[in-house]
Amino acid sequence: MKNGNWSTVTEFILLGLSDDPILQKALFILFLLMYIIGVQGNSVIFSLITTNPKLHSPMYFFIANLSLVDISLTTITVPKLLLNILTQIKTISFPLCITQLYFFVAVASIESLFLGLMAYDRYVAICNPLRYTAVMNTRVCAKLACSTWLTGFLNSLLHSGMISVLSFCGPNQIQNFFCDIPPLLKLSCSDTTANELVIFTESSMVILTSVLSIVVSYALIIITICRMRSSEGRLRAFSTCSSHLMVVALFYGTIVFTYIRPRSSYSLGKDKVVSVIYTTVTPMLNPFIYSLRNEQVKDALRKVLGRKTATHKI
Repeated sequence: MKNGNWSTVTEFILLGLSDDPILQKALFILFLLMYIIGVQGNSVIFSLITTNPKLHSPMYFFIANLSLVDISLTTITVPKLLLNILTQIKTISFPLCITQLYFFVAVASIESLFLGLMAYDRYVAICNPLRYTAVMNTRVCAKLACSTWLTGFLNSLLHSGMISVLSFCGPNQIQNFFCDIPPLLKLSCSDTTANELVIFTESSMVILTSVLSIVVSYALIIITICRMRSSEGRLRAFSTCSSHLMVVALFYGTIVFTYIRPRSSYSLGKDKVVSVIYTTVTPMLNPFIYSLRNEQVKDALRKVLGRKTATHKI
């Protein structure tokens, strides 16, 4: 037991997704495959962008950052789940739980902000193509990226700090496979009104900042595209935005469902399923969305594979 405001609970039990031994084996295989595919896919995208000069543009710079974020997001949660299933030891110490919460909220916030930046990048590229290289130059992109990472970690520091000083004196079973804010608030025997207010306000600010950037950017993009005389030009403009819109729909649909709602409407059973989508499924699908719908990325990948094939033949 611990005294003071820190906690009377020294560890939590992560209940995971199922208690059925047979289903757990299936889940282990499924999550291991999704994790490997997600990490490898995002690593390939990151490597292609950083090593291929033709992909050294603002759009691909942000995609490379997004790939790094996706690797981090899935690595923060999935390995612990796999270890728990493999060993059947589902405990996590209070400090490690808060640490996992901190990095998870930070990375999720960073991904949200990057999606907003990517929408603004598409707006400048389509609506102001002649000024694109001047507006989205290397220095500006670097500053935007650094600000995004810093904002995400500072935002998470507030949330994890407020959670860490709550009292946990009752049950210590977390209805999820990682430490997240909603299930921890459910377990606290403190008054969590301030936490809920801050979570709703801060999450709304981070998400709304990105959502507003996306909505305004795409509203102006649609207006610009509709004014184009060439149908080929309109199709090309839409195709450059389609991948980003698919990623936005996957990410924000699940995040809003989990965080931007009152505590009375929380359903921890549903939240576990939704958590799987934005911690594992979305990071796994993002590389395929950006590679399969992007000719430049596909060309870069073909060249790399072609060089490897030639090397093997020699």
